[in-house]
Amino acid sequence: MRRAERFEGRIGRTIAESEPWFDEPPHPGEDAPDVVVVLLDDTGFAQLGCYGSDIATPHIDALAAAGLRYTNFHVTPLCSPTRASLLTGRNPHAVGMRAVSNFQTGFPNQQAHISNHAATMAEVLGDAGYATFCVGKWHLAPMEECSAAGPFDQWPLARGFDRFYGFLEGETDQFHPELVCDNHWINPPTQPKGDYHLSEDLVDQALRMIGDSVGVRPDRPFFTYVAFGATHAPHQAPTGYLDRYRGRFDDGWDEARRRWFARQLEMGLLPEGTVLSPRNPGVDAWEDLTENGRRLAARLQEAFAAFLEHTDAQVGRLVEGLRRLGRLDNTILLVLTDNGASQEGGPHGILHEMKYFNGILEDPDDAVERLDDIGGPRSHSNYPWGWAQAGNTPFRWYKQNTHEGGVHVPLVVHWPAGITDTDQGGLRDQFAFVADVAPTIYDLVGATVPEVHRGIDQLPVTGRSFAGTISDPAAPTVNDCQVFENAGSRALVADGWKAVVRNPPESPVDPDDTSTWELYDLNADPSECQNLAEDQPDRLADMVARWWHEAASGGVLPVDHRMGSLFGPRFRDQSPHPTNRRYVYRPPMSPLPGQASAPIGGRSFDLEARIVADATDEGVLYATGTENAGISLFVQNGKLVLDYNAFGDHVLLESDLEVPVGEVLLGARLRRLDKWAGSATVVVDGVDAGQTDLPLYMRMISSIGPSIGFDHGSAVSDRYRAPYAFTGTLHEVVIQVSPDRFGDVRDVTARAEMNRQ
Repeated sequence: MRRAERFEGRIGRTIAESEPWFDEPPHPGEDAPDVVVVLLDDTGFAQLGCYGSDIATPHIDALAAAGLRYTNFHVTPLCSPTRASLLTGRNPHAVGMRAVSNFQTGFPNQQAHISNHAATMAEVLGDAGYATFCVGKWHLAPMEECSAAGPFDQWPLARGFDRFYGFLEGETDQFHPELVCDNHWINPPTQPKGDYHLSEDLVDQALRMIGDSVGVRPDRPFFTYVAFGATHAPHQAPTGYLDRYRGRFDDGWDEARRRWFARQLEMGLLPEGTVLSPRNPGVDAWEDLTENGRRLAARLQEAFAAFLEHTDAQVGRLVEGLRRLGRLDNTILLVLTDNGASQEGGPHGILHEMKYFNGILEDPDDAVERLDDIGGPRSHSNYPWGWAQAGNTPFRWYKQNTHEGGVHVPLVVHWPAGITDTDQGGLRDQFAFVADVAPTIYDLVGATVPEVHRGIDQLPVTGRSFAGTISDPAAPTVNDCQVFENAGSRALVADGWKAVVRNPPESPVDPDDTSTWELYDLNADPSECQNLAEDQPDRLADMVARWWHEAASGGVLPVDHRMGSLFGPRFRDQSPHPTNRRYVYRPPMSPLPGQASAPIGGRSFDLEARIVADATDEGVLYATGTENAGISLFVQNGKLVLDYNAFGDHVLLESDLEVPVGEVLLGARLRRLDKWAGSATVVVDGVDAGQTDLPLYMRMISSIGPSIGFDHGSAVSDRYRAPYAFTGTLHEVVIQVSPDRFGDVRDVTARAEMNRQ
């Protein structure tokens, strides 16, 4: 980051009477280390090999063997808050990110972006003279602002990164990702034919950015943030990785938990006397599952394991690239995860994660017919609760929860120049929180956090540096009080004790109710198995009172129980979502993120496309989603076709009228009916040309948004190969959401035509 231009020389009438002056950009010093932060997604405490599992993660294990493993490291229960805290050194609510960046609530604790009063690590290190690079998942900008229309002020480049390559949503398809390079949307560099995977691409791009920088400026250190989409759903991996796990988990999650717990004790990751927590409510004993239930659950875990091992291989490629460039020895390299293993696969696991968000449970007897799709491009899978709890061994609960299963995760620190031979492979048991990472890095590299950044007063950095623990395993814990909150679930960790309450999803919080709070001595009971609330009511009362005090002073309030109910758009004018719910798209346009486009999931809508075509023209007019779930309206063989792909169950509706030659209006009317049903009608030049019932009207369709005039990513319909761009002229696509309230799209279009005349 260059400083404002200034001149400290002398200007006379001639050059002979003048003195030049050259402003030198900041430089952190010749010995300043490089910094690489690798962030995994939805990866639990036990899932890395060096933290107990028998999933192969040899490259991360090697970093741990030559570095340090932190055994008492904590994050938030959810991805965006952890990322905001990681990059700012502050608690997430204080910087406006209590939940995922898909939500804006009108309160300071949920702005859907990092407050400008909290400079990011990239901004601080950039001002100190570092090159700054980001690849992978961002999920720190309001999603309705993540289309090619911007605004871009909360995209990575505006928050301190020199370069960005990745995706802005919370998840993406690993074979057919939605990609952004710097400030513009792009297609994957190769057409996916089984030879592309996003994790590989991310490491390719990271190494290219680093190589470009050090090749020209070897004196300049770099900060690289590598935020994999792995191991968030969809769990997708190349075929070779899937094959090597066939049958590996047939003994089930109960046996895996026992095995991984024993390894954790043997490794010294847990204090003596730690108890393996009982199965969470809703998790059946493996032996009580049906045969098909076990087959489905095992295959879903195989996909996760393959995904994780493949990600580990990319970490290995990154490390080898740093070694080849001669930068590894003086690189502070951290590997951590953003929250515990995910519960979003439901009790049985799921072939398409959006089923979970539609409230649909997978039927194992039906799902086993598609076992061979799991882990490949024709699935968007997530595993069942039993495997998620195994991933969080020995803890209770999961991602989204403030119990240890949601917030207690691995942290590996590797730094050959800064970790002595005697410390290599060591364990560090001090409590630390994700907000402590940034001040630790600032401490190690000598960076100073400004009180004012770009003219904006800065919030204090509340994280505490744990740099002292790198050289001293007996260094005292510096973070002695930490607040947690997510959707009403709350916790306070103070001096080794924890008060915690689990709030049911979408349930309002009673601030005066202390009866559901639990109390644990984490020093003796890290797996939260012995609730001491009745034995020590005074201590619990003090901790609950302290939680409210810390929450008030730390920007946590108001406690907001809402999560899924906030996914809907906020309709207002001068926004991507106008009050009249009428959307007009005129190509050429880049693909749109779902939350910046017409919100058709779970709503009735009319769609009308104005085209000019001859008898041979064909292609997609509008498509949203992927081959796993989506909606596509296209012209083929002279007919208008609607493919309503409800999680692999296709309802095809082909017009019984030919598409006329010349200028024509083509459209579809979709209606949400009672319960889960819906209906669809295709329309050719104002005439109904076919109608069908929709057994399942999807509320949430896909994390992949729509495209106008083509189908980006994987093809929604089996009737064509993507992108299947329309070969005629597509003038516009008009979508009227909730037409029963605002009049159907034909009326709106007719009025617009009259106005033009």
